[in-house]
Amino acid sequence: MSEQIPEFLREMLTAQYGAETAGRIEDGCRKRRPVTLRANTLRVETAYVKECLTAAGIRWEEVSWSPEALILADVREPEVRRLDLYEKGEIYLQSLSSMIPPLILKPSADECILDMAAAPGGKTTQMAALSGGRAQITACEKNYARAERLKYNLEKQGAARVVVMNEDARKLDPFFAFDKILLDAPCSGSGTIFLQPDPAAEKNCRGRRNEGISKELIERSVRTQEELLRKALKLLKPGCEMVYSTCSVLNVENERILKRVLPGAGAKVVPIQHMMTGELPLLPVEIEGTLCVCPTELYEGFFVAKIQKF
Repeated sequence: MSEQIPEFLREMLTAQYGAETAGRIEDGCRKRRPVTLRANTLRVETAYVKECLTAAGIRWEEVSWSPEALILADVREPEVRRLDLYEKGEIYLQSLSSMIPPLILKPSADECILDMAAAPGGKTTQMAALSGGRAQITACEKNYARAERLKYNLEKQGAARVVVMNEDARKLDPFFAFDKILLDAPCSGSGTIFLQPDPAAEKNCRGRRNEGISKELIERSVRTQEELLRKALKLLKPGCEMVYSTCSVLNVENERILKRVLPGAGAKVVPIQHMMTGELPLLPVEIEGTLCVCPTELYEGFFVAKIQKF
């Protein structure tokens, strides 16, 4: 018998989306997603990664909206970690959904960028690669052990122009000012729950375990998200843009946060325009121009919004 989504969460999803879409979300949480990765263009070209995977007998598939992203067939993460590509930091194991926020932010050379909750470093190193290693990135992580892991990953990936601050981003000095900010906010992880279809089966799968989510976690996450977004908009330079994202499909952690914070902070949502929007399995949203990805066999549930400060 397969695991079931917590009843309180099923009720929240049904109230927000209706029974049919809530059922689609729950079904997506049962999918065992393939391994996905990003070629680290700070070290190698994507073509080289493809050649090495093929030589290792690993079949791969391209992703239309990201030339660095690859979907692997018939292989799990432990096998990929044994490859020289992984050991040398030439690839980064990363879900497709988590690659979306940096692509929407579009980091460029010489921009001063803040990553407010950076560990373990997937999006940080992706932003560094997208800028050709030329953006100046400040990466915050309040937990010491996670900050050390972040430093390790940055070094392994060759992201040299990143400064790690072992600091709660909510406490950053107001004299800081940034051209762009990525706030991938701590959240309930409602979009990444993995409902084991067969509890006796192998559990080598990305995703938050079912028992990790609670009403208390959601309430705590909402408070933190609002505080972080308010701080981000104080640190963002006028006329500049930031991205707010979570791995949650609950509007209380997504659109409702934006509706409370943006009007009083001199900021607005900028509609996301990217070729990926035609490829993603999207859920309905309360704010036009934001994205909420539905959990499927390829994607985790994820919310992304682009915000501009006046």
